[in-house]
Amino acid sequence: MRAANSNLKALLWDVDGTLAETERDGHLLAFNQAFEACGLPWRWSTEQYGDLLRITGGRERILHDMAQHRRGPALVGEREVLARQLHGEKNRRYAEIVEGPGLPWREGVIELLTECREQGIVLAIVTTTSRVNLQALLRARLGRDGSQWFPVQVCGEDVASKKPDPEAYQRALRELRIGPLQALAIEDSPGGAASARAANVPVIVARSRYFADVPFEGVTAIGPGLHTRRGWLPALPGATSGDGPVTLSDLMCWHAAMDTVSHYP
Repeated sequence: MRAANSNLKALLWDVDGTLAETERDGHLLAFNQAFEACGLPWRWSTEQYGDLLRITGGRERILHDMAQHRRGPALVGEREVLARQLHGEKNRRYAEIVEGPGLPWREGVIELLTECREQGIVLAIVTTTSRVNLQALLRARLGRDGSQWFPVQVCGEDVASKKPDPEAYQRALRELRIGPLQALAIEDSPGGAASARAANVPVIVARSRYFADVPFEGVTAIGPGLHTRRGWLPALPGATSGDGPVTLSDLMCWHAAMDTVSHYP
């Protein structure tokens, strides 16, 4: 049953850290494999990669790392060429990794995706990752036709400015032909949340491994993940007396009260 006063029509999903915990066990591993395959001695630690996540986009992270540590070619153009080569190799490695069992959906995700499809809520993807990475993940987790679950997909190469710029969310809204208050974004990072809020889309934050303790501003709700109704702010009715995954009804309750956005440390 839909919550009263909610006109929610679409759920806009981030990918990395939100649909699946892909960063440490997927992208980081693939980056380091790409460095090795290209004969480079560079390796990113788990902590280094956490810092690099402040930079949106894989190619951009490589360029930032080269500039920060003064390594790689001296000329900007040559660094661009190397970054594209490394990113392409990294994407191939990532596709191989997601084909294995090590990158499942986060708990609670498939239940919510299925419920939205059954209740006529449109699913969309709004991500900074590349389309090839997204398709590899959807194919591995949802099968050959997995991409059809998300009729609108906005990826990193589809926009001029990546998150936290609002362009990706604005484009998704145009393709969906809905207003921002008819949508709800699910994000895990401050940059992603800021992108959605800048497009006037209310945001639910499901904290991920890399952003477990960082503060968020102006979000509608925040919690430990979609696998549990406990530990969320604002608290969900009945969450203390019983547990279970976050449901579409829960999202609609938050959506109906989205004028009460808050700041969470």
